[in-house]
Amino acid sequence: MINKAERNREKIIDAAMQLFYEHGFNQTSFKDVSEATGIPKGNFYYYFKSKDDLLKAVIDERRQWLRLRLQEWHKQSDDPRERLKFIVSLMQDSAENASQHGCPIGSLNAELTKNNEAMLAIARGMFDLLLEWAEEQLRAMGKGDESRDLALHILAMSQGSILMGSVYHDRDLLLRESNRLRDYLDTL
Repeated sequence: MINKAERNREKIIDAAMQLFYEHGFNQTSFKDVSEATGIPKGNFYYYFKSKDDLLKAVIDERRQWLRLRLQEWHKQSDDPRERLKFIVSLMQDSAENASQHGCPIGSLNAELTKNNEAMLAIARGMFDLLLEWAEEQLRAMGKGDESRDLALHILAMSQGSILMGSVYHDRDLLLRESNRLRDYLDTL
């Protein structure tokens, strides 16, 4: 059974995750999270000593979510090519939000590249998880030594598509590009 402190901590993380995604890490304050949760800002220090500590908790939550998706994808298909296509499905399922706010993982990493190398090293772990998984699928497809480069290419294509869809607030552009990525995966 979850106690009040654990519920409050989860509430803070969930609100911060959404606010960091919609407004950015640097643009979101403890006050913003407090207003979103109804939990007094002063209480946050009981759970998180700093905003970076809160960011680490958000990253951990996103990484856990991603790890669960990858496990689900692995169970849903024995075909590594079909598993890779789940990346496309994720892009398409999130196209509405992504065309407004970008990719939650990509946007956060891009923001952190500008002024927070220490946190970037932690946030990059989300991409590392996805990259390693994609590389594993490509190795299973017999791509050998080129598997890592191909995995990076697939992630670059997906992130670029999401970025351009977001820049132009164009859901259809994102969907067209995700279909092109699906077609590319069929050529591998």
